[in-house]
Amino acid sequence: MADPRNATRRTGARPTIESFPIDGVTIVFDATKSLGCVSEGLAVKLSGNNQIALAEANDPILGRLIHVESDGIAAVQTGGYMSLPAGNGATVTAGTKIVGALGASSAKGYIKTADAATLAQVAAGRGLIIDSSTATAVEVLF
Repeated sequence: MADPRNATRRTGARPTIESFPIDGVTIVFDATKSLGCVSEGLAVKLSGNNQIALAEANDPILGRLIHVESDGIAAVQTGGYMSLPAGNGATVTAGTKIVGALGASSAKGYIKTADAATLAQVAAGRGLIIDSSTATAVEVLF
């Protein structure tokens, strides 16, 4: 039998879930998707008054998009352990803060390590990368 102490993944532990209206541009409701959108699991930012949008390069990250309802209200994980995808060619290093990044074809909703040499990125950085071994599922603690 495998030693259960070797299973150290924490994704989903201690979640804080909050509701926000979507911007209707980068995040849209799609009734054909089981979680109401194609952007589930991507990084989001605040966009305007209380609205969320998918994160762009160097944006402060609010959290992870969980699902979108037909009335345009989304559930966002803003605290706890979560898994977010790294941007296209982005550096993700355990023990560092994160900011927004772009994915393939300039897709929004991805993350990278905040550049310690760039004051704006350090100020915008949030969370802490716990495990960066899988670029499509970087484990982050907010």
